[in-house]
Amino acid sequence: MRIAQAHSLAVSRTLLTLLAGVCTVALATVAQARDGKITRIAVEGGFPPFNYLDAENQLQGFDVEVARALCAKANLSCEFVMQGWEDMIPNLNADRYDAIVSSMSKSEERMKLVDFTDSYYTSPSVFVVRKKTEMPDFQSKSLGGLALGVALGTVQAAYVEQTFPDAKVTIFPSSPDLYKGLADGSIDVVFEDKLAIYDWLTNTRAGNCCEFKGPDIIDPKFFGDGAGIAVRKTDTELREKLNVALAAITADGTYDAINAKYFPFSIR
Repeated sequence: MRIAQAHSLAVSRTLLTLLAGVCTVALATVAQARDGKITRIAVEGGFPPFNYLDAENQLQGFDVEVARALCAKANLSCEFVMQGWEDMIPNLNADRYDAIVSSMSKSEERMKLVDFTDSYYTSPSVFVVRKKTEMPDFQSKSLGGLALGVALGTVQAAYVEQTFPDAKVTIFPSSPDLYKGLADGSIDVVFEDKLAIYDWLTNTRAGNCCEFKGPDIIDPKFFGDGAGIAVRKTDTELREKLNVALAAITADGTYDAINAKYFPFSIR
């Protein structure tokens, strides 16, 4: 695979420095509260509408609201930790937080490293192109020569690496950067979670540039059976508490109310 960097090294270093600063502050805060039985929840904060920072720099989104509802139902005192995507699982296993509620798909590779709760939503992956782009050749290992974009550290990136080994691929540090690259013509096509990019296509001016193309992709090897909450393999008690709480917020209508706030259709 030929990989073109999406940003200059200087920009990447700046981004990593900013992320590290956010994480350091958050981790220091929860470390002080460790004796108070705080359950620490990690989210990326860069994957709207599932998790993102609003204009007041507060965490919002579907994942965040589901996590809050689960904590309330399970009678857990919870705090959120901002965490860059690449270090999500390593830092969970390093005990820097207790669970990941950040639209993490239950792939085979991840299930070797952590345990997951029951799935709390499902979403296929899709290709999105600029509206005047010719139909991609999805059977070609080079994707018909089109410039393809994916987000760093995602299951979509892993799928592309194996399925389109000869494609010209640009790896972007986050989904918002990926969408910007498609809108400004830096790339021709992206491969992304359908629900995530649906929000961009339908609710942003920039998204008017583009459209879905080709079939939904559902491959359990890469995408598992939906998004789950990741916990350490030794933390069976927390996993079971979250599973019981998930069943409860589904039964009492809380989950459906959160779902309806972000999507005009069920994502279960």
